[in-house]
Amino acid sequence: MNEYFESDNSKFNKKLIIEILIFIVEIVAVVFLAYAVVNYGLERTTVYKDSMSPTLVEDDSILIDKFSYRLSNPKRFDVIVFLKTDKEHSYYNIKRIIGLPGETVQIKSDGIYINDERLEEKIEVEEMENYGLASEPIYLEENEYFVLGDNRNKSEDSRFANVGNILRENILGKAWIRINDFNFVSKLNLKKE
Repeated sequence: MNEYFESDNSKFNKKLIIEILIFIVEIVAVVFLAYAVVNYGLERTTVYKDSMSPTLVEDDSILIDKFSYRLSNPKRFDVIVFLKTDKEHSYYNIKRIIGLPGETVQIKSDGIYINDERLEEKIEVEEMENYGLASEPIYLEENEYFVLGDNRNKSEDSRFANVGNILRENILGKAWIRINDFNFVSKLNLKKE
């Protein structure tokens, strides 16, 4: 009879050990998943200043999709989140991609030109008053992007030397979802057809 209790006790101990191991594995998996999502998937940030108005305004909360650009390259008109090369400040920059690697960008009185062809913008923007460095042709190297804020006359962007062309490695991700007044960023401020 004593052997019977020892056998049951042994089965109970094995079952308890297995349950504890499963619990530990689950906790490790959850911690790893949370780490992966935060560092490689999604991040929340708040818009600083009105350089992307009316698409995004100061204090809008957005989710950054940090995963997409691991699989593909940024595209024209994507709204991206990046750090300036000199990293003199701690906030993220949010701008719209206009020029892609290998292209030449120039701004003239009648619009933006990519490789000497006028760009048809798909968003509502005001006419630019200051063309900055882009009044002359700007050639983009293979890892550079030219960005503009949607609030063209109140934006520090690639037209100015303190921002310049954005290096691919400084792009954190794509501005994906506006959390307050929920909407996909890519669907905001589009021209009416």
